[in-house]
Amino acid sequence: MTHSMMTVIPAPAHVSAADGVWTPVVSLTYVAPEELALAARTSARDLGAAFDLATAVSKSPASAHADVTFTVDPAVPTAGYRLAVDESGVTITVADLAGAHSAAQTLRQLAGPQAFRTAPLAGQPLVVDTGVIEDHPRFGWRGIHLDVARHFVPKHEVIRFIDNAAAHHLNVLHLHLTDDQGWRMPIDRYPALTEIGAWRPRSQVGNSDDPVLDDRPHGGRYSKDDLREIVAHARTRGVTVMPEIDVPGHVEAAITAYPQLSSSGRPGAVRTTWGISQDVLNPSLENLEFFKNILDEVVEVFDSPFIGIGGDEVPTAAWRANPEIVQHAKELGLARVEHLHGWFLGQLATHLETLGRRANVWDEGLTEFLPRSASVTSWRGLDAGARAIKGGHDTIMAPEQVLYLDHRASDHPDEPIPVGFVRTIEDILAFDPLPAEVLALHPELHDLNSADAMAAFPGDRPVAQEGEHGALLGPQAQVWTEHLDTPRRVDYATWPRLAAFAEVAWSPASDRTPGGTASAEFMARLERHLAILDAAGIEFRPLDGPHPWQTRPGIDTIKRDLAVEMEMAGWAGAGGYHEDEDGNGYTQSR
Repeated sequence: MTHSMMTVIPAPAHVSAADGVWTPVVSLTYVAPEELALAARTSARDLGAAFDLATAVSKSPASAHADVTFTVDPAVPTAGYRLAVDESGVTITVADLAGAHSAAQTLRQLAGPQAFRTAPLAGQPLVVDTGVIEDHPRFGWRGIHLDVARHFVPKHEVIRFIDNAAAHHLNVLHLHLTDDQGWRMPIDRYPALTEIGAWRPRSQVGNSDDPVLDDRPHGGRYSKDDLREIVAHARTRGVTVMPEIDVPGHVEAAITAYPQLSSSGRPGAVRTTWGISQDVLNPSLENLEFFKNILDEVVEVFDSPFIGIGGDEVPTAAWRANPEIVQHAKELGLARVEHLHGWFLGQLATHLETLGRRANVWDEGLTEFLPRSASVTSWRGLDAGARAIKGGHDTIMAPEQVLYLDHRASDHPDEPIPVGFVRTIEDILAFDPLPAEVLALHPELHDLNSADAMAAFPGDRPVAQEGEHGALLGPQAQVWTEHLDTPRRVDYATWPRLAAFAEVAWSPASDRTPGGTASAEFMARLERHLAILDAAGIEFRPLDGPHPWQTRPGIDTIKRDLAVEMEMAGWAGAGGYHEDEDGNGYTQSR
């Protein structure tokens, strides 16, 4: 039988396996200093429930022996841990709380699939193989993005999503709360945002050029307390929730609720189809105050150092056609009306600075107006991310060419609603945030040390000064939900590919080329790991294709060819977002 320490996902940096086992029988006692108690309590709750063990967590020092002991040693790498198991118990040594959370999740994996159930089963005792793991993350930002705007995801499912991500050492949930198709966060000052903007009468099915609508109303909204609960729960798992309020594009739901936000002046309707809305926010001074007021309420709920403000896919045709907006740009001294895009985001980012927070924008928001405090998420490729780092911005690599998990997992004929590129488990496992072909275009980044980004959370690092590079914070996978209308569909698209992404984000750099030795070794571990996903209640995609009940026959889709698009644009953006000469926006269909 394979030693459990050799099956962990993501793979630890160093493992020394031994021959014995540790088996607590009746109770499970923990000792942890106050600063690590949160991780100890969460671990005790998980293992106690799964194995029907009475648990107790006390502060160190303790006179009696504990089954699991957490200790602090500043010599341990930031966010890393040393986990030693012998026949008498477990000793976890860390430098910080982030490392304690990761160690607790590794211990849970070592306990096997039963540790991911919420109640005990007969004949399933807690047994952990002995040995030592010394481990630390490659990147400080290990993100997963979840779109709850296109299709609403109930609170308890968001919490489950967080739990499953945290089990794989991911530490950031990018929560996409607003879009053309729905506004999910209540704003006390502007109640119509959710009273009107949180639902739509129908939704497009598939992404065909001739949209097919299902005539089924869809909607949902969280209360502020729901969102506070999500944030608090995530904190118990070592996860930070970064909210996103997307502007100045993707605002049709907001325009429907408050028509004065419109650039076109036409009455709005919460969008029922996917793609790009040509009506975008009127970037007036009044509307700038409107969204500053929204951000004031956002930061009261979310404790993330970074707050997402969007900035992607912003057609400018409506601005060009509106004389008042054209005049507004002139009065601001802007050379072109299109520069209102960067100006507006820059104003919001500066406002967030006054609130003690930092903005995060998609890569279209990278302009001369963006303060250095803002981080950039590079989705159209890797080239924009490299330019952002050179420009002094901390950067997250999230290219659609690899890390969009709503894209189809294979060319299997029964893939449900197969859109976008084919991105297999092995494709995602092979991802490198700064591959040789990108470094060839930006040779000054050859010596970029990802360790610069290492912190309990990347927001802890200082903002780059003039002339300094920003940091590569880490990678982020995206789950967009245009075609994922239920949590079961989210599970299918996300897993087990997210396990491969976790290996990229956490484990030491390695050549994981599909078909190579490292890739084959991961796939062997993954086959064993599926039992853990199953015990956790994840309805993942089987390795050989969907179950019959996971298919969605009869839905027309437009697929994309990665090889063709990479030949056309390379890492500067395969497909991505474009405008025609009149400022009308379009993108390749997901």
